[in-house]
Amino acid sequence: MSVILKQIFNLIKLLHSDTGTTSISWGVAMGFILGMTPAFSLQTVLVFILLFIFRIQIGAAFLTAFFFKFIAFFLDPIFHTIGSSVLEMDSLRGLFTEMYNMPIVPLTRFYNSIVMGSGVISVFLIPVVFYTAKYMIIKYRVTVVARVQNTKYWKLFKATTFYKWYTSYDNLYGGAE
Repeated sequence: MSVILKQIFNLIKLLHSDTGTTSISWGVAMGFILGMTPAFSLQTVLVFILLFIFRIQIGAAFLTAFFFKFIAFFLDPIFHTIGSSVLEMDSLRGLFTEMYNMPIVPLTRFYNSIVMGSGVISVFLIPVVFYTAKYMIIKYRVTVVARVQNTKYWKLFKATTFYKWYTSYDNLYGGAE
């Protein structure tokens, strides 16, 4: 339970930081792919490579992957239906046979209906997730953060010794994001 709370607090801290909205939004989008597709496949490795090569917020990706895993569990019947219909298309049968006989491609487990269905849905929904996350982050920063920072309780909290200690500790040990 404490791991979940720590990740949620890290996401809130990330939303309040100066990190760009595009980096966080791509993190949410990559977390969506990680959460929707089954683990331990070549697609997962590809997403991890993208996370480490590009400036994508890894914390946002891992946190959203955690939450999307729970949603994906309930969507497996839909993934199976879509994946089965894609895999059973006569026009793609030759392509799938050729892909299965390639050296590395079978490691993607594309021949599994749930993997295929979740992959198809993830690819089609990634722009929606990216732009929705970006819009929500911008909206959060403009409305919620600005409103909280203008309250007298926040100003009172910032004047406490605890807050000063926290900011000095954060600058020394956790401020480099």
